[in-house]
Amino acid sequence: MARNWEQTEYRRGRTVVSNLHVHLVFVTKYRRDVLSERAIEVIRDACIGVCEDFGAKLAQLNGEDDHVHLLVEYPATVALSRMVNSLKGVSSRMLRAMEFPEVQRRLWGGHLWSPSYFAVSCGGAPIEIVRQYIEDQRK
Repeated sequence: MARNWEQTEYRRGRTVVSNLHVHLVFVTKYRRDVLSERAIEVIRDACIGVCEDFGAKLAQLNGEDDHVHLLVEYPATVALSRMVNSLKGVSSRMLRAMEFPEVQRRLWGGHLWSPSYFAVSCGGAPIEIVRQYIEDQRK
């Protein structure tokens, strides 16, 4: 009988098996309302490319005028902070290169994103189930 974890789609590498997902939120500098639907599409395209470069997959991206939410599935070999820096940097440069007047008018100094970000791991079993699973290992 197959165990539940054996049926899950895991990433398999030479020395690691993983299933990592992160929910990210990027906020515009000074929380300015600058992201149109068109701008969010450009950000999505940029993030898809960055994720591919990191061997990750952008599962979802959406946002409002002053922030975006991303759901990214990524390999265990990736340093999350490096991937976040690339996601923010490339998306910002793409918006500037495409000359979005609404962005340039509302932000100055070439900064689209606030330097901070929100990240939370997600997916898999709830913590209590994992805790119980670990506790029951020798039983």
